Amino acid sequence: MPAGKRRIIRAPHLHVEADLSVDSSISPAFTESLIAWQKSAGRHDLPWQKTRDPYRIWLSEIMLQQTQVSTVIPYFQRFLARFPTVETLAEAQLDVVIEHWAGLGYYARARNLHRCAREIVAVHAGKWPNSVAQLTSLPGIGRSTAAAIATFAFGRRATILDGNVKRVLCRQFAVEGFPGQAAVDRELWALAERLLPESDIEAYTQGLMDLGATLCTRRQPRCGACPVAAGCAARRTERQAELPTPRPRTRLPERRATFVFISDGTRLLLERRPTSGLWGGLLVPPEGEASRVLARLGLIGASVRVLQPLRHSFTHFRLTLEPVLCRVSPSPKACEPGLEWIALANAARAGVPTPIRKLIDQIAATTN
Repeated sequence: MPAGKRRIIRAPHLHVEADLSVDSSISPAFTESLIAWQKSAGRHDLPWQKTRDPYRIWLSEIMLQQTQVSTVIPYFQRFLARFPTVETLAEAQLDVVIEHWAGLGYYARARNLHRCAREIVAVHAGKWPNSVAQLTSLPGIGRSTAAAIATFAFGRRATILDGNVKRVLCRQFAVEGFPGQAAVDRELWALAERLLPESDIEAYTQGLMDLGATLCTRRQPRCGACPVAAGCAARRTERQAELPTPRPRTRLPERRATFVFISDGTRLLLERRPTSGLWGGLLVPPEGEASRVLARLGLIGASVRVLQPLRHSFTHFRLTLEPVLCRVSPSPKACEPGLEWIALANAARAGVPTPIRKLIDQIAATTN
């Protein structure tokens, strides 16, 4: 997983807010050094820090799942400007939320974000639960995310274990095996709980995040600047590149799909995808063979041009997009529900997925 990215981690475990005493077999040097380093050299000026607002902390945690911090910051700021409270987010229509999420990817996060906001308002009267158990019952909030919210918003003593933290622990304590495997995941959770200090929980938790994101990165870790390098098993044995154990190599399935970009010269016809599935809730060109799409919509193409294919990788497959540009008569009528004519100059910013945005930009550049 790229450095600075986060992902939801769900696993059946005992309550994480139980009395977690630090295992005496583990040296306190790791936690003490990490806390001291975070206070003096960690990150302190991220836009979601220096607040106890659970809404802002929750929003940042969801956005940071599998997404770089540098990418998240402008999205976080724009999203917060449009939806400043959980109430305003709950009141918004899903398609509006999706539009403000477009480009961040993993769109189930946005749908769950909206569902969660509505549940907070409808079930909890706008008041956030403050325990990990209650937080994990909400849509889209897994165990590690719930712990981060509980720690930073409510000062709870709870254990996080996102992708960056897994990498730190695998290297520091020479944990073998792919972290995505259930047995390794359980081992890492148990280790993370034993390491949890009795005090300075927020500095320790932020320190883990900072260490994984800035120093103990996936490639070319900066061991010379690491505050816990002295005790790192991977550094002692020069196994930084081997740990964590990579995901077993499997060949990703290949898929192909034709998207028909229908334009009248100034506008582009897009349709909204169902809320579930690939690109749920986003706007995309109609999919299918060009002549059949035009016939279905009752349109006659004045010209049809096959564009250069574009490959895009998802977590579990690779998609080759085969775009076709169809020019139709000005002001055509498309009667199917869910279809929208959008100005070509604005279409790339209208809540479309990243590969579609790239293709729209190419079309707009050749049309102007």
